[in-house]
Amino acid sequence: MKKKGIVIAVVVLAVALVFGGLYATRNFGKSTKTVSEEDAVHKLEKYIERIAPEEGTPVKSTVEMAGGDSTFQELPELTDSSVAVRESTALFAEIFASSEKTGAGTDGWLREMAAAFNASGAEVNGQPVSVRVRTVSSGQQVDYVASGKYVPTAISPSSSLSVKMLNAKGTATENAAASLVQNYAGIVLSSSAYSTLIEEYGAATVETLAKATAEDKLIMGYTNPFTSATGFNFLVTLLDSASPGSILSDKATAGFIAFQKNVPFVAMTTTQLRAAADKGTFGAFVMEYQAYLSDKNLSKNYRFIPFGYVHNNPLAMISSAPAEQKEILRQFAAYCEANGTQLAKQDGFDTAPEGWTAPANEYDGPTLISAQELYKENKDTRPIVAVFVADVSGSMVGEPINTLKSSLVNAMQYINEENYIGLVSYNDTVRIELRPAKFDLTQQSLFKGTVEALSVNGATATFDAVCVAMQLVKEKMAEVPDAKPMIFVLSDGETNRGYSLSEIRDIVAGLQMPVYTIGYNANIDALAELSDINEGICINAGTDDITYQLRQLFNANM
Repeated sequence: MKKKGIVIAVVVLAVALVFGGLYATRNFGKSTKTVSEEDAVHKLEKYIERIAPEEGTPVKSTVEMAGGDSTFQELPELTDSSVAVRESTALFAEIFASSEKTGAGTDGWLREMAAAFNASGAEVNGQPVSVRVRTVSSGQQVDYVASGKYVPTAISPSSSLSVKMLNAKGTATENAAASLVQNYAGIVLSSSAYSTLIEEYGAATVETLAKATAEDKLIMGYTNPFTSATGFNFLVTLLDSASPGSILSDKATAGFIAFQKNVPFVAMTTTQLRAAADKGTFGAFVMEYQAYLSDKNLSKNYRFIPFGYVHNNPLAMISSAPAEQKEILRQFAAYCEANGTQLAKQDGFDTAPEGWTAPANEYDGPTLISAQELYKENKDTRPIVAVFVADVSGSMVGEPINTLKSSLVNAMQYINEENYIGLVSYNDTVRIELRPAKFDLTQQSLFKGTVEALSVNGATATFDAVCVAMQLVKEKMAEVPDAKPMIFVLSDGETNRGYSLSEIRDIVAGLQMPVYTIGYNANIDALAELSDINEGICINAGTDDITYQLRQLFNANM
């Protein structure tokens, strides 16, 4: 018996050593990324078993084909929150201006000049006058004026490219100032990215960066060309580098497609771009020189490579504006020229970066508009697998659920038909409403009808629903391996059932699925924390521009 016990013990020990060794060496030869993804998949599968999602029955609805330009309907009403400087007199002129000169600190040059002008005692025809300044992105300035939704006295986008496009859309302008202050677009490069371009491609330019990105030697990030002047400047420069003087040619398009294939996402905002760069997602990203100079960490540790057209920050008056308001703007432009030079230098404007040269080719407004369309039609070099996660808990009753439905239905027209779209809803439990499928007319009909049929009640299991969405995306990507994953969570941000964010964080990170969150009367901080894991973005739907924001998000990435 004693010998038998010893034999059994030896066998048990041997088995333990074998299997222990197998377990200990299971990850040998695998990258940290692979191990993390495998662990995430294993954990997700266990979670899905416990969640046990229900299967819904999709509902069809008639899809109305979009006709004409819906920008007017989608643009938000402007509120007091966009006013950077208030007028101080009954007679005033209103200016839409880009954020790099209407913010705080070194981003507040125009705001400070407007406040000083309003206190200067300026008059027109014996009446005291002033200016009102609103912060509006360069792309949105064009949309507001061209659609007739809101027409100020003048616009001051970052670049004259925006003015050219506005003119091409039928609005005549005249300059109060061809340039208020000058800024420059550029690419911020990490040391390793700069070394790659110099050592392997011989120079650090937009052309060599495009080649390096196309060949998967570095990862580049840029901002939405529909809203960002820097992003649009980069797009035009990129197309021109591929086909000088002919940015709409087949050669330019092919160059863009090769580049875009290895861009993980196009950022909605500079903040999102910087956050991704800080995490190491990008080795290179676009930025204006003034912002680069103002950031001591960037200017000390990163290279700035200028490109494209000068950001001349024009003050372009709408030609149909009243004569007295135009005169106010002429006086304001003269005041800025006479009094703003020193402040502009202090804030980082009017300083040309080393190596900047003016582009050899100029393009007219219609061509620039066509460049945006080229981007829109060719940005999806890889299909996207996306699942929308809709909160239908009791706290979404009333305006939140109605806004959720209308914003999704109205914005779905901006999703490319080649993408794969699904829908999950949740309250106490999670329901798979629509499994991801190509977004053809049939899937659009099912998506629209199912969204319209959503009803609210019960508690809120947000992170259970995110797990189910990740599982659906993962399964579809097994069929479409070259696709890019995305998840959209539409919620009020409150969770009181199921798993917590801390419990699913490593799954989201391991699977590297960007999560975009849209908050309806929401706990925005909680949603932003979820989005921040993989460089998603959080949109506050508490404002009335949610459909417009979704339109820009889908235009940029879907």
